[in-house]
Amino acid sequence: MITIVAKNSIKQGKTEEFKNLAEKLINESRKEKGNVSYTLYQDANDNNIFTFIEEWENEDIIKSHNASTHFTSIVPKFADLIEKKSEINLYKKIK
Repeated sequence: MITIVAKNSIKQGKTEEFKNLAEKLINESRKEKGNVSYTLYQDANDNNIFTFIEEWENEDIIKSHNASTHFTSIVPKFADLIEKKSEINLYKKIK
């Protein structure tokens, strides 16, 4: 299993727009074969920071997800909403 942690710093006044797009992405991603979980969190101390935590069965499934219609149509729209480049890290489950 692979976990993706994607931290996004959203521009002031753009959080609702981001959450609306994120909800569409989450709903479609959860339907994908090989998706274990896909959740969005808002930072407890900074309302403009959102982190996706995703769990996928393997890297091939992540590649398919990244090429999916919903991913390729929604994620580029985040570019106008983010303050700085997203921090994306992949983790492999140990135990």
